[in-house]
Amino acid sequence: MPRVLMLSLIASASMAEVRLPALFSDRAVMQAGAPLRVWGRASPGERVTVRMAGKEASGVADALGEWSAFLPPLPAGGPHELGVAASNTVTVRDVLIGEVWVASGQSNMAFNMKRESHAAAGIPVARFPRIRFFRVAQKTSPVPLDDVLGSWEETTPEAAANFSAVAYYFARDLHKRQGVPFGVIHSAVGGTPAESWTSGAALTGDPALLPLLSNWQKRLAEYPEAQARFEKEKKAGQQPPPGPGHRWEPAGLYNGMIAPLTRYAIRGAIWYQGENNAGRGHGGLYRRLFETMIRDWRSAWAQGDFPFLWVQLPKFIQRAPGASWPELQQAQRDSLALRNTGMAVILDAGNLEDVHPTDKLIPGTRLARVARGVAYGENIVYSGPLLRQITREGSDLRLWFDHAGSGLRFQGAPIGFAVAGANGSYKAAAARVDGATVVVSAEGIAGPVQVRYGWGGNGEGNLANSEDLPASPFQAASRD
Repeated sequence: MPRVLMLSLIASASMAEVRLPALFSDRAVMQAGAPLRVWGRASPGERVTVRMAGKEASGVADALGEWSAFLPPLPAGGPHELGVAASNTVTVRDVLIGEVWVASGQSNMAFNMKRESHAAAGIPVARFPRIRFFRVAQKTSPVPLDDVLGSWEETTPEAAANFSAVAYYFARDLHKRQGVPFGVIHSAVGGTPAESWTSGAALTGDPALLPLLSNWQKRLAEYPEAQARFEKEKKAGQQPPPGPGHRWEPAGLYNGMIAPLTRYAIRGAIWYQGENNAGRGHGGLYRRLFETMIRDWRSAWAQGDFPFLWVQLPKFIQRAPGASWPELQQAQRDSLALRNTGMAVILDAGNLEDVHPTDKLIPGTRLARVARGVAYGENIVYSGPLLRQITREGSDLRLWFDHAGSGLRFQGAPIGFAVAGANGSYKAAAARVDGATVVVSAEGIAGPVQVRYGWGGNGEGNLANSEDLPASPFQAASRD
């Protein structure tokens, strides 16, 4: 490199102004009660001082110009100004301290308010200056990035029309109950599998997930020919084949839309996804993948086992060959084995013919109820009934449930149960509630050992607890 050019580059670097990621912009919401990391770029070796609400911290930019500083925990409130000073000063105005949640997943999380079935009533009254959304622009990357495109928006009718409906109802419900600011970082992309939202290190570190990576490598190998065929034969509305940089690329969305967020303190995450994996027959592998992703995010944020809550897929008839919708629902239920997790069951709120049910008030408010129990420690029944164990009583099976509330009931004539004997052939079963249990049996099956509920086909079922929260679908076998 010519000496004059090298000196010019060094001089330019030495005069670099301090810069902040997009998350630190006007109207930001930062997490209450947690150490607040502020970071950015400056000239190498430059000291950067951060001030807010009478608190101060500083850091020194490293050889790459990266710096960070931690402000002590602050109580909910504001607005404040965040000042960042080095050779120049950056001021972030109207900063609130409150509860911050990441909302992620695929199209049902991305589904906006203006398409939602309660939009006509909900949007005009969406005036909550202390609920704010940061919408992360869609971006895939082969490597983890350090910033995203986006900005914070106050909740007004005009802005809310484009907010995630599930996330909006979630935040609105909790904001009304707690009376503190709420910030939602919305990072969701339609038609995406969970492996796209998981880091490359986590995926390659689990041999059980290697088939997902192999399948993607096969797609990449086939891409040139598939793309040439698409360009030659494409028709209106036809999608190009997946290839480099596609939203299905393993770790691609994690790198572009999750990794840049992981230094920002949060309360927890909400998730609505699984349709893509179910459609490609990955239901049997989903528990392993999903639990790996949750652990991966928790490790990246380095905040311990923060609350991770999700919506279980509702009923839907999948006609694609090899689809595994009920297996994926089961995987979601089984993933509750992870600590500090919760699931909103919406078996009663799906649409058999539409993968995008338009009622997002139910999943949003049920997620909020789960958060009240899991994240905020309220002593409430926050989940629908979840099967705990099965005992055999002659030709009957007795099913025991967690989250039974003050009792179980059927919302109409009992439907949705089937039992099988040792041969695994299922028959529709009669069912009755007995306190906090359900007793099932089927004519002609004297020794039942397996039971299903809301499983396959139309996924129908109408068992609920006294709080009218529906039971989760399941398939299980007696152990005695």
